[in-house]
Parts: sequence; C-alpha cells; structure tokens
Amino acid sequence: MQDRKNKYKSISINDGAYPSRLKEIPQPPKVLHIRGSIPSAPMIGVVGTRTFTPYGKRVAEHIVRGLARAGVCVVSGMARGIDTEAHKAALESGGQTIAVVGSGIDESVIYPRQNIGLAREIEKHGAVLSEFDPFAKSETYFFPQRNRVISGLSLGVLVVEAKEKSGALITANFALEQNREVFAVPGSIFWETSRGPNNLIKQGAKCVTTADEILEEFNLLAPEQLQINTPANTPIEEKILAMLLKNGGNSVHIDKLITLTELSSADVSSSLTIMELEDRVKNLGGGYYAIMSQ
Repeated sequence: MQDRKNKYKSISINDGAYPSRLKEIPQPPKVLHIRGSIPSAPMIGVVGTRTFTPYGKRVAEHIVRGLARAGVCVVSGMARGIDTEAHKAALESGGQTIAVVGSGIDESVIYPRQNIGLAREIEKHGAVLSEFDPFAKSETYFFPQRNRVISGLSLGVLVVEAKEKSGALITANFALEQNREVFAVPGSIFWETSRGPNNLIKQGAKCVTTADEILEEFNLLAPEQLQINTPANTPIEEKILAMLLKNGGNSVHIDKLITLTELSSADVSSSLTIMELEDRVKNLGGGYYAIMSQ
C-alpha cells in the first residue's frame, strides 16, 4: 500500500516485498513503513556510539567504503555518531544504505531532527524504514525494538565503537539471538568507547579491521573486488605524509609528527592507525612510523 501524498509505502509480513531475512527473526514486525526502496543486495549492519572518537569515525569510513564498493548495503539506525557516519560513507562511495529509525518515517517526526537532510539522501539510494506508525514521535522504548530490525535485515553486524552500556551492544545481542555474525573493531584498552567492542571480541565476536574480512566471511569478495582503490588522502593524512616524506623515508616519532603538523594527538593517532590498516604507513614500534615502500 502506498501513500502518494506522504511518499511512503507500507508492506505487511505477508507481502512478497517483505525482506525474507527479517521474517526469520522472533516476533518480526507485522508491517514496515518505507520511504525509498529496500535494496536486494546483501546487507551488513554497522552500529556504534553516539560519542565517537576520531579513530572510530575514520574506521567506520574505512570499512563502510569497502563494503559499499563491494555492493553491500549498509544498514544502520541514523542516530547521531557512528550510525550517521556509516550512512554518509556508504552514500559518498556510491553505495546503498538503509536507515531503520526509532520513530515514524514522516519528516514531521523523524528522529534525530538534524538528520532530515540525510534521510532524504538515503531515500534516493536505499530506504528509510520503521515498524512504527509513520507519524509516531520517537520514544525511548522504540530504540531497542528498532535494533532487532537492524540485525534482522543483516547477514551480520559490525560494532565500531561502543561504551559498556551502549545501545549498539543491544543490537549485537539481538544479532546473536538471530544467528547473525557479530564483528567488532578493536580499540585502545584506555578508551571508554572501545570497551564494548573489546569485550565482544573476548566473548567470541570476530575481530576485524578491514571490509575484506567481513566480505570473506560471506563469500562476497569477488575476484574483481580483491583490489580496491586506495581512497584519496584526507587533509590530515596529507600533512602527516608530507612530514614523513620530508624526513627522507626515515622513521619519525608520533610526538614529532604532532609537533610538526600542529595537529591534535587524537587526529594524528587515528589517521596513522587508518593509514597503517591501508598499508600506507608502517608502525615500526616504539611510536615510530615510516611511509611504506612501494
């Protein structure tokens, strides 16, 4: 059923267009209200904290870009933080994404309000959906319910950053109950935002640092996707690489890089971590880094 005036459609669990994976979960939504179209591509959920670090933001972008370029639809909750960054990274990579919101899908009530523009973009390249009445305002108890839909749509769920009591961990628990794979990105033992993923890894979640590790789990890494073009450097990365090049290929300590670039320690540390994951710099130990030889 389609509401032409409000530009959304509703499908029941008995409708052929209802996502087959979602039907498998305990107590699936009886009705989904949708703006846009649900992609037929394989789906991976990406969730995390609302208060992310520069490292978490870069890791989310790094992994989501790889998933999107491999044809995977990225599913998240459009909340502030990692969810928003995941949707944006998918769109910027020309990929598809689904936002499962904790409110109705009409623009008069969609939550968070700051993401109305993002919702419009998602609608063009995927779907904004909810099981709640299209005009239902956000309620606290809506969010755990929507989390089960994020995991239910997905082959697996990736947790990027999460505090010990983060809602992202609720999504991970639903994933386990629904027999979905759970992936987690490791982080510093000193960061509160890494406690959730680090604990998940200790409990058996798969530790990942690249999209390929997730794609391989589901045999989604086709031969032509084995080599993904390295993304363009960010302005922060350009500054760091310039200083490493000026040193004639010799190693430079991270403290010196912070001083030379006049960047924050968090920005330098997170960018070095991402560039190390992408084989652009090498961690020599003891805080020393060098450009990878080609």
